[in-house]
Amino acid sequence: MKIAVVCPASLPATQFGGIVFLAVDLAREISELGHDVTIYTTDLDFTNGPNKFNKALPRLEKFEKFKINRTHTWFSLKLFFINPSMYKQIKNDKPDIIHTIGLRSFQSIIAWLVSKKINIPLVVSDQGGLTTHPFLDQSGLFLKILYRMQNFFIKRIIEHSSAISAANEYEKKIFSGINKESKIEIIRNGVNLKSLVSKQNFKEKYQINSKFILFVGRFSKVKGIETLIYAFNIIKNKLKITDIRLVIMGVDFGYQNEMFGLIKKLDLSEEIIVIKNPPRDDVISAYGESEFLILPSQWELSPLVPLESFAFKRPVISTNSHGIPYTVQNNKNGILVEPENPVQLSDAIAKLLNNSELREKLGLSGYNFVHKECNCVSMAKNSLKLYEDVLENNQNK
Repeated sequence: MKIAVVCPASLPATQFGGIVFLAVDLAREISELGHDVTIYTTDLDFTNGPNKFNKALPRLEKFEKFKINRTHTWFSLKLFFINPSMYKQIKNDKPDIIHTIGLRSFQSIIAWLVSKKINIPLVVSDQGGLTTHPFLDQSGLFLKILYRMQNFFIKRIIEHSSAISAANEYEKKIFSGINKESKIEIIRNGVNLKSLVSKQNFKEKYQINSKFILFVGRFSKVKGIETLIYAFNIIKNKLKITDIRLVIMGVDFGYQNEMFGLIKKLDLSEEIIVIKNPPRDDVISAYGESEFLILPSQWELSPLVPLESFAFKRPVISTNSHGIPYTVQNNKNGILVEPENPVQLSDAIAKLLNNSELREKLGLSGYNFVHKECNCVSMAKNSLKLYEDVLENNQNK
């Protein structure tokens, strides 16, 4: 089978987020099963920021048994990257099926247009919010107009698609609300357990001489970093837990300066370690040496970061908002609190810090969860089965 995986970013832009890892892991695992897989994407590099495009990256590059086909981005509006020449690349290659990941993207529009033009079945997944992301309501007039335009295309893409791959029941409900006639399969997001192996001494590299708790993600308001900093201030100054540090790892998505300002205002510069643009190996090592992960997001669809933490038997504290409870299950593999509630969050942090047995119990449950359900091997096999069903149904029409 010849498969086109379409997404707004790929290697080396690992700091873009979950879309990159999902597409790469899907391509890797399915190509290992003997299929011809190409990721069609932009030349986003991320070396110096979230909107850096690099013409020097190879246009066609082979990784293991799959390929990455990059076309240059002419310009971008926020995370909407315009690379029209992708259309010709996919059309000329004539794949048997197209799978687009990240519906709120220019690349999904291209995938839809090619699918319509040469009658190739289209499978869609989302990792970008569809109708529920807070920035859709909180943005200025220009972006709201842009998002409304995107919504027009999203609806058309979903109506045209042969099948939808939804990561959880929450996401399935959103898709059903857009088009009740859609064929929707729940295929859990999965992480690459083979790559999640610590290769260095994280504490030694960053000269951390105490236990630490961890945040990994974009420096963005929606990730709840402000709530986390206020909660950590309570831990230090009210609950008087002094033998702990907070490590924040990620890349700036508009909140970095405000974050540093808040840390300075609360006099936590010695207690909070911020690591900007961390190498992937450092992130992996941090999981393994942390006490647990904290993801205090106001919104997530199906986050991968908790699954990576579970791979190291580390529990997760997160919020009970949107799709998070389908990954972080309260009192089973983590603790859920209300979003934007630093008091609740500080109580949950203190609870885990003071109870090693609970940490071990929740961490082990998370570890079993990723090994049984949320790993890239299972994700790829289930996706391949969906492709085969789509192609069979298409032939019988």
